[in-house]
Amino acid sequence: MQTQDSDAAGRLFIGVALEDEARREIDARLRSVLPDGLPGRAVPAANWHLTLRFLGATRADQLATIRERLRAADRGAPIDIRFGGMGAFSRPRSARVLWIAITEGVQRLQELARIAEDAARAAGFAPEQKSWKPHLTVSRIQPPRDVTRVIERVPPLDVGMRVVDVVLFRSHLGGGPARYEAVERFALG
Repeated sequence: MQTQDSDAAGRLFIGVALEDEARREIDARLRSVLPDGLPGRAVPAANWHLTLRFLGATRADQLATIRERLRAADRGAPIDIRFGGMGAFSRPRSARVLWIAITEGVQRLQELARIAEDAARAAGFAPEQKSWKPHLTVSRIQPPRDVTRVIERVPPLDVGMRVVDVVLFRSHLGGGPARYEAVERFALG
């Protein structure tokens, strides 16, 4: 018997996974300068990624279009990126999200975000309303609070890594932190 959501592919997003070495190094540096941890609900280091385009609930036909578009796109060569200092959305005095900036490879990451956006639109998703800013989300804060001093304590991390693929992820919610499953990887180069 078919269920109503038998044609659902799940809750998806297009992103970039962190290399294990970069993940460990960023985590160690944050722990060394913030021994009491990050304010708010810290994102587990195992879940760190760069979101290029959040999709949300996705139908199977939309998933097929996204895969087709990502496979056909000229994704270019691998990208060397570097993580810098910490920032906050919407602003440090009333932060909802703490993030780590990307200081190198920004233009190429923006090109990948445009490819992801084009794939999402081709699959029938509404255009993204906000301009894309490359960042690594490390904590979510509710209610918003002033994190100016936290940001000031974190020096530029100066951690580099190579981006070798774009990943179509499925997120699984419930029973603790979200779990992310790589549905398909699209190699660069």
